[in-house]
Amino acid sequence: MTHGRRRLLIAPALVAVLVTGCQSGPGGGAPQLSLSGLTRTADGMPEDGADTCPLPYDLTAAAKAAGLSGAVGAGPVQDDGDPVATAGGGKRVEPGEALAENPGALVSCTFHIGGDDVRVHTIATSKPQAIVPLAPVIQRLSGSSLDGLTDYVEEAGAAGTGEVVVSDSGNVAAVRLKLDGEGDAFLLVGLGAEGDGSPDGERRLGDLARALADQLG
Repeated sequence: MTHGRRRLLIAPALVAVLVTGCQSGPGGGAPQLSLSGLTRTADGMPEDGADTCPLPYDLTAAAKAAGLSGAVGAGPVQDDGDPVATAGGGKRVEPGEALAENPGALVSCTFHIGGDDVRVHTIATSKPQAIVPLAPVIQRLSGSSLDGLTDYVEEAGAAGTGEVVVSDSGNVAAVRLKLDGEGDAFLLVGLGAEGDGSPDGERRLGDLARALADQLG
């Protein structure tokens, strides 16, 4: 990983976050992601979440592209009664939250592939860095230290559109998404147990994240 150049810009925002806690597009595919579109999607979701993911993700196709085997379905492997999809930001935002300081929206969906849970977080903000509000999620999934978390957020924040950045833990991948219009957006994917990855799993996770990002247009 390459680190260091952006620490002074990103680390203060990262610490603040941790403290506070379908129309067709070109070729008939999914519409290209936009900040306003994701915000409308998030605002339209029930307050207590939804039973299906409102974004056009095809996990079966993405898993096949990544070489991951096993039955694919919505929700976690062990049904814990939580909703499949939840939303943040938009009309739900509270003063002082990261998505109030950098307005935007977050839609989080849970799936499973075989015996592994797949957490898919899609976020867009009015300006960089859209990855920063996901810092608590990244830390929980990767089990990283604060320094390791800061390094990862910095590397992901410096990545170009479509570039996949996998965490040292091997089970978290981030992709900067292309937006229709202004703003910044990321896809964050967590695969399997928290903090548990492997070299082969890193490659497949990267392929899974790339395939999901491509589905957003």
